[in-house]
Amino acid sequence: MLVESAIGDAYGAGFEYAEAEFVARHNTMRDYVQNPIHLGLRPGAYTDDTQMSVAVAEVLVAGGHWSRERLAEQFVLAYRRDERVGYSRRFQSFLDGAHTGAELLRRIDPVSDKSGAAMRAGPIGLLPDVDDVLDRARLQASITHDTPSGIEAAQAAALAVHYCHHELGPVAQLPEWVAGRLGPEWARPWQGKVGAKGWMSVRAAVTAVATGRGLTEILRTCVAFTGDVDTVGTIALAAASRSTEIAQDLPDALITGLENGRFGRDYLRELDTRLLAAFAR
Repeated sequence: MLVESAIGDAYGAGFEYAEAEFVARHNTMRDYVQNPIHLGLRPGAYTDDTQMSVAVAEVLVAGGHWSRERLAEQFVLAYRRDERVGYSRRFQSFLDGAHTGAELLRRIDPVSDKSGAAMRAGPIGLLPDVDDVLDRARLQASITHDTPSGIEAAQAAALAVHYCHHELGPVAQLPEWVAGRLGPEWARPWQGKVGAKGWMSVRAAVTAVATGRGLTEILRTCVAFTGDVDTVGTIALAAASRSTEIAQDLPDALITGLENGRFGRDYLRELDTRLLAAFAR
């Protein structure tokens, strides 16, 4: 799950907010590409989307009390041990000035309705109880995105994983199932460019998962929307990778090309093993 969502993140990062013509020409799924705008994003490297998902997953596998304090501490630890590009300037300034979770909580103003809380919510969807999924997604979102739409976007991203992981129905019915818990707008298919709001990324991801037959097709669809597509890819592949209905057919070039430093592909694979052992179907 974390490997696949990191591939969605890293592949999408090459196209984040790129011109539609660039996306149409290079969205071939054959390899990672250099983003023409954000030259600091190295092809094959994941972004803050994956780093924060890893932090959430690490808290889940460690067990114990689920709290804003523990999560904030892990967000700071994950950033400090492996600083990388991709964070918003505002949130990165909070992280740069914080050495503990308590410092982060004191410094941050959690009024954002963008995608930061949704992009990291995927691992929460593995939990067996849907009410627990909603509660934990809400709590982790409240650290940085304590707004109605910021929280709901995080809940929707976690619910998408929950639906696929626990095989609650046909993948094509995922949007209607999410809508049944969060509101009718979640059943509407996404079209067009994806903006910075969290609900936009999640609705685009849910649309891609519901209409795709394999991970390759789903990721290509995510990127073809244009806009904030690394987040769309992260959310979509976290869910789609847990469905037995969806072909797990990512190209070898994207798997082997994913970064593999200290917290790269092998670390993600090992954390995946622990996470899925803790929250088996």
